[in-house]
Amino acid sequence: MNESLLPLPGPQDQATPACMVLVDLVGSTRLARHLPLGNYTALMAEFVQVMILTLEARGGQVLQHQGDAVLAWWPAAQSAQACAAAQEAHVRAARLTLAAQLGQTLRVRAGISSGDVLMGVVGGQMSAYGLPVNYSRRLCDAAQAGQTLVCDEVLRLAPGLPTELCPPLDLQGFGEDCRAHRLIAPQPGARMKVD
Repeated sequence: MNESLLPLPGPQDQATPACMVLVDLVGSTRLARHLPLGNYTALMAEFVQVMILTLEARGGQVLQHQGDAVLAWWPAAQSAQACAAAQEAHVRAARLTLAAQLGQTLRVRAGISSGDVLMGVVGGQMSAYGLPVNYSRRLCDAAQAGQTLVCDEVLRLAPGLPTELCPPLDLQGFGEDCRAHRLIAPQPGARMKVD
């Protein structure tokens, strides 16, 4: 049996405090239905590459990308940088040259959560397991196009973030009263403060 497919190696009590960011393209199925396959494939390749570079430029480490979604992590203490990267992803997606050439405007949504995860290499790829991974997915799914939703723990770690409280969310697996905060985009020309 290939050892790279076995469960995470080593002791399972070495949790890493992490901030997880999931960025997802809104409307990719519509694009797949309306664009020629070659154009769609080229657009998705450019989109994913730009998202990876955007997240990595702010210090994130991309764990995986599947289709039109990209998952990255930062040490929990760098939650403000993670939030800045997610906000920048919105701007970069909207400015993709190929999308403009194809007459499309791309919009993303993002979910950000923090907490302890277990990390290790599975299948030759760095992976993370734990509630923050799932929570970032659920927050991303609940976000509207152009929104970034963050959990309470992210705000505790980066208290200066400009946010507004969302109505209670019913996130699958997390109950009916989950609190989330919508990250407010900085004004044009302004930069998000990152300590």
